[in-house]
Amino acid sequence: MQATALTFILVGLDASPVRVEVDSGRGPASFQLVGLAEASVRESRVRVRSALSQIGVALDEHVITVNLAPADLRKSGGAFDLAIAMAVLGALGKVPGEALRGLAFLGELSLTGAIRPVRGVLPALRGAAARGLGRAVVPRHNGAEAASVPGLEVLVAEHLGDVVSALAGEGDLPSAGPRPSLAPNLAEAAVDLAEVRGQHVARRALEIAAAGGHNLLMMGPPGAGKTMLARRLPTILPPLSYDEALEVTAIHSVAGLLPSDRGLAQARPFRAPHHTVSPAGLVGGGDPIRPGEVSLAHHGCLFLDELLEFKRSALEVLRQPLEDGLVTICRAQSRVTFPARPLVVAAVNPCPCGLFGDEKRRCACTPERVRGYRARLSGPLLDRLDLQVPLPPVDVSHLAGKERGEASAEVRRRVIAARAIQTARREAGEASAPTNAELGPRDVERVAAPDAAGRAILGQAVERLGLSARAYGKVLRVARTIADLDGGGAVRANHVAEAIQARLLDRDGAAARRSPTRKNDFS
Repeated sequence: MQATALTFILVGLDASPVRVEVDSGRGPASFQLVGLAEASVRESRVRVRSALSQIGVALDEHVITVNLAPADLRKSGGAFDLAIAMAVLGALGKVPGEALRGLAFLGELSLTGAIRPVRGVLPALRGAAARGLGRAVVPRHNGAEAASVPGLEVLVAEHLGDVVSALAGEGDLPSAGPRPSLAPNLAEAAVDLAEVRGQHVARRALEIAAAGGHNLLMMGPPGAGKTMLARRLPTILPPLSYDEALEVTAIHSVAGLLPSDRGLAQARPFRAPHHTVSPAGLVGGGDPIRPGEVSLAHHGCLFLDELLEFKRSALEVLRQPLEDGLVTICRAQSRVTFPARPLVVAAVNPCPCGLFGDEKRRCACTPERVRGYRARLSGPLLDRLDLQVPLPPVDVSHLAGKERGEASAEVRRRVIAARAIQTARREAGEASAPTNAELGPRDVERVAAPDAAGRAILGQAVERLGLSARAYGKVLRVARTIADLDGGGAVRANHVAEAIQARLLDRDGAAARRSPTRKNDFS
């Protein structure tokens, strides 16, 4: 007899259907599996045989042939186990073949027949729903994320015997539950921007970055508060929308980082990889290809502390995602694309010893050493960091004082208001991007053109600072965000001037060209 069950395999976040075709016959016991299966899939023969024996189905007198179609698509992982077991049972006549139709099966089997959770259930079921499939069976521990897929009846099971009983008409499988809701995540966080003393310039830059989705570079000596500020950025970002939560959940599900009791991601992710991370760790890789840190921080914050200590090769692979919002990884037999649009916050010391520009502590670095240290950050990558701000040492009077800074909740209200202006602009057809940082060249011309005084200031800045065409556009986008924080009117000269002031390293470069021995005073 023959039977077929349906399952899905992920290539990145894209789901491809896999037909599990099983032929059974009498003869010396054998279990053959074909269809470009890797070791983890070939080993399913052992798991399936043991799991079937636990429900009283022995394969001692059967010749079992399993084909995973299409045969030219590489199969890996343990998510095929449940589909293989059900197709074998169908071929043996233990479950009706008609009961397998219109069902997708995802799950790994233990030797006892228990169904274990697997990665990527959410994107796999979204692919199944897009192909018109009506029902699916998944492990119970994956039920919370599976329930968020609209248009699909999702059933959950803990044991292979439960699935067999349900398909044989002897019981029912429980539903994955109602579609999870996304409550606005505005609860008080463990950290708050009010805890930051001083650093008014950096706090303002953090607000601009959150309001417009702009990448931020902070330069200052050790102890100036770079890490403290970065870790408080998520507390002033707007809550996730439902579509954003689905994307974040799908990425974390594929990476195996989604807790089993969580349906949808409720908070924006915050990722802070160590500077020893490899290029593949940042943008993704492996076999099968998994998302990297820049994708895991999608719709959230990617904090790169000690940026100049990262490998040059690791930094340069960030160019594409910072520009396009996507990571494309090509291999000999596959091509995978992951979304990657985090808000990047980088922190650097001004020199190798970290004391360059400190008025109270003497820097031992020569100008040549300082320039060599900063040269590790390439011009093209620097252009993609919209805001570059200084963090001078915190004055002791701020540390000893009892006055707290503005709370995250207050700043977040202004950020949400500025984002609402950008959303209204897109819905009105004036712009095609959800945030100012993503505005295309035509959008910039329409919505970020400054007034005459602003154009004059910008022209002088281009001439004096030698801004590239990309940096020119970044200044206009940042100026648009500052104007949105100011109520959403036209971009004026003061908005342009503040945006230019936030190009610290461009100013430093221009100063160095005029006076190679001049030290930066963070002015």
